[in-house]
Order: sequence, then C-alpha cells, then structure tokens
Amino acid sequence: MPQQQRKTPLSASLLALSVVSGSALAGVTQDVEDALNFYHYGKNGAVKFDLNTRWENVDQDRGTQKTANAVTSRLRAGLLSPVFHGIQGYAEYEGNLAMVDDYNSTRNSNTRYSTIADPEKSELNQLWLSYAGIPDTLIKGGRQRIKLDDDRFIGNVGWRQMETTFDSVLVTHNNQQLFGLTVNAGYIGNVQTFTATNERIEAPILNVNYKVGDYGNLVGYGYWLNYTERENYEKSSETYGLRMTNFQKPGDTLKLSDNYGVVYTAEWGHQEDYGHGPTKYSVDRLNLMGGLTAYNLTFQGAIEQLDGKGLNKTFDTPLGTNHAFQGWADIFLITPRNGIRDVFGTMIGTFDRGEVILTGTYHNFSDDTGQLKYGDEWDFSALKKFGKHYSVLAKYAYYSADNYNAADTFTNTDTQKIWLQGNISF
Repeated sequence: MPQQQRKTPLSASLLALSVVSGSALAGVTQDVEDALNFYHYGKNGAVKFDLNTRWENVDQDRGTQKTANAVTSRLRAGLLSPVFHGIQGYAEYEGNLAMVDDYNSTRNSNTRYSTIADPEKSELNQLWLSYAGIPDTLIKGGRQRIKLDDDRFIGNVGWRQMETTFDSVLVTHNNQQLFGLTVNAGYIGNVQTFTATNERIEAPILNVNYKVGDYGNLVGYGYWLNYTERENYEKSSETYGLRMTNFQKPGDTLKLSDNYGVVYTAEWGHQEDYGHGPTKYSVDRLNLMGGLTAYNLTFQGAIEQLDGKGLNKTFDTPLGTNHAFQGWADIFLITPRNGIRDVFGTMIGTFDRGEVILTGTYHNFSDDTGQLKYGDEWDFSALKKFGKHYSVLAKYAYYSADNYNAADTFTNTDTQKIWLQGNISF
C-alpha cells in the first residue's frame, strides 16, 4: 500500500473540478489566459506553465525488490517572446519534486525498490531562437522539444515527468497548399534525457511528410545516430523507413459514411550499424495496423515487429518515446536480443465532444519468429479533460510473463503499474 502522502496531490484538486460549474471554471480560465498572454506591437508573447502531479505504483515479481511508490509534482515554466522581424525566443525551466520517494529513480540509489524513472531534479529544459522570415519555413536552433510522426524514432518521452529535449538545429518547411509537403531536416548535437542526464551525439535527421489527399500521409525518413561517448557507442545506428498512415490520434479516420470509417498504418524500416557502433548488424522493423471507427469507437488490430539477431544486434529506437509502444508496463523499452513481435488489439472510445477518452489494449509478445513467447499484457486508461487546460488521468498496466522464457530476467517478470495523475497547462 502506498505511504501517507506528505502533500495533497494535484489530482485530488483537479477531481474537484468536476463539481465546479462550467461557467465559473471558464471565467477563471479566461482570467488566467489574459494574465499570461501579452502583446508587443501586435505580436503575441506569453508566460507558459505546465503543472503535472502523479502517483505511480509499480509492483514486480522480481527477486527482493520492493514495491515502488512515487508521488511527484513537475513544474515547467517558460517565457515566450513576441515575434520581432520574424525572430522569436523561448526559455523554459523544468523541476520535479518527489513528495513520496519510495522508488528507484535511476538517480537516487534506492535500488531496493522497483524503477520509476522520475528523478527529483531541476534543469533548463528549453532555450531556443526561431526565425520565420523565409516563406513557409521555420528555422529553430537551441535546446528544443522535437516530435516527429508518432514519436517512435524522435520524441520527447512526454509520459515521464522530466522530458527529453535536444540541443539541435531544425529546419521545417511546410507548404501544404501547393504540395501538401512538410520537410523536417536537422542536426542533433546533445540529448538531455528524461532522467536528467546528457548524451553527446552527432545526428543528422530527415523526415519528409506528404499529405495524400484524404487518404493519409506518406512519410520517408532517415536518422543517423552517432553517439560519441564510449559508454553509448552501441546505441549508434542508421535507420531508413517508409510510412503510410491516416491515424495519429483518436478521431482520425477515412470516412466511409457519416458514422463509419477506417484507419490504417503500413510502415517498414531498416537499421544498420553506424558511426562509433562497434557491432556489425542489419535488421528490419515492420509496423502494420488496420481498424474501423463506428460512431465514438475505434477498433484496431496491429502487429509491430523489431528484429533481433543477438546481443547488440537489435532494431532499437534510443531517441523515441518508447513508453507508447509495446505495452505501458515498459518491459520492452530495449529490444530483446531475439527481437520482439507484438500482436495487439486496441479499443478507443471518445465521448463528451472528445473530453473523455477511454482506451483498452491487449498485447501478445514473442520473439521475432513468433516461436518464443514472452508474455501478455493488458493496458487500460481513462482520461477526462476540462476544456483545454485541465485534465485527470487514471491508467493501469499488467504484464504476465511466460515461464518458458525464464532465462530472461526482465521479460520474465510479472509487472503491475498504476497511475493517477492531474494536469494544469497554459
């Protein structure tokens, strides 16, 4: 059982919003918005903040490790300048407070507990300048958040309290009217990770997205990750891929009629050793999804397979938001040496004009041949939004390991995770 909390979590406060009249909440919210936004010669600037409080419980059947409990509250506070001759700047501080810290944050030496990767740290999260003086083009340099496609390869690991940001230059060319084309080309020189560490890297990135009418988006990408510190050499890789999809978030669909539609994803990727990577390898990734939408419900069936040919010869995504893939219990953040095949089904319900989202997913995990069974997982979540700025979330994951794979300590660990969270963001 979790220990007595030393401070009242934000989630409890946000739950009270459900009994506040809509008009009263709207009035308070508008006052806050007016106070945080300012104008300079007609150009917007703003004070921004994001307060996220979460209780997380992790119970694992692994040796003598104790059940972990964390109550953390993370604040991001930023200042966005007005636009001046096409130039805009942003600075953002991020700090995470552990109010109950019976967990291994990866930085606090509490290794007798299971891991919850939310260290009590503070840092400069973002500091960038952008220039929009070239038509249809934005140039941004400095420490910044980068999210491409579904965050599988380049993402901010937004689920964790301390996000991942990149010291980088990113050029985005967006010409939707003429070509339906968005090009992101950039270079990453340092990764500030979600555990508040820094990893040096030399990484050109390219992502080209073409909108194919109402049928979806065709994406081609290349990521060349060359880690320059010896302890990270094995994470170096070059990846190429093609992706066609019409689904990024609940509600996206190719309509067949007013109340019915289809969703799909078809993606293939190839990865090889690169740069300082000492191990030669060549592996593939396959990602297929098909589904139907009916009224407020979406039903999906999918398979994601990341190949593995032995130690350090696996298809990996070290800069991706991996929590969003292969189960929320986070058993497979790193691809097993025999690869992984994830066959899963998802049902998503959106209600109350999109302010309530219910999700349930079943996963069946095996190696990339389908012969070696790793285990099964059930994931459930319920999200309630209160307008644009407030939300509460309940989330659950249970991974049941298969005893046949007893030689692998991590994939053979029954794991249960529970989250309760409240968020205010302006």
